[in-house]
Amino acid sequence: MYVSKELISIFLFFPNMSSSKSITFSIFLLIALSSTYASAATFTIQNNFPFTIWSAAVPGGGRQLDRGRIWARTGFFFNATGQGRCQTGDCIGQLQCQGYGRPPNTIAEYELTRDNNLDSFDISLVDGFNVPMEFSPNSGGCTRGIRCAADINGQCLIQLRAPGGCNNPCTVFRKNVFCCNSENCGPTALSKFFKDRCPDAYSYSRDDQNTTFTCLGGTNYRVVFCP
Repeated sequence: MYVSKELISIFLFFPNMSSSKSITFSIFLLIALSSTYASAATFTIQNNFPFTIWSAAVPGGGRQLDRGRIWARTGFFFNATGQGRCQTGDCIGQLQCQGYGRPPNTIAEYELTRDNNLDSFDISLVDGFNVPMEFSPNSGGCTRGIRCAADINGQCLIQLRAPGGCNNPCTVFRKNVFCCNSENCGPTALSKFFKDRCPDAYSYSRDDQNTTFTCLGGTNYRVVFCP
């Protein structure tokens, strides 16, 4: 079985914010993938909103991994013990996420150095949309990034609307035609709502022909909320 040996450092930078908000996000997360250091990938996460966003990543610190996801949590409140709730991207009321966030949430997904020493990465709207996002390489000569910057929340269809975001139809209707639990599925009018606005992002679970991008292993990446 393949075991990744990369060491990932995830830095969170939040420009143009008050000093109190900057302190809130002065977080360094080091994810050890193997006891043997082979190469490194750095993920820089940046918030361009004029308000505070809580970032989340799974797997979290100290876990071996070769794939994962990053997303934003909005509309949150946490008490002194780290318990609370987020309106979107919630982690079962936990400050430190142990699992995936609750939809709707825009997701940056990655898989590191699997085939032919290539990383793969994408933006997924399979769990809906909560914030505009950019996911792009910023080293190694790899230049093709992904942007999903449309006002999907403002334009969200009535049947998909959710507090703070826009649900994917699978979340709302739980039917195979939207969730693709079998091979016999394809785009629908509701998934095309997302595809028309963010053509480079996954709009349903088997929408992968032109929505997964690759770079050489060891490339660094940037995730931007509100690019």
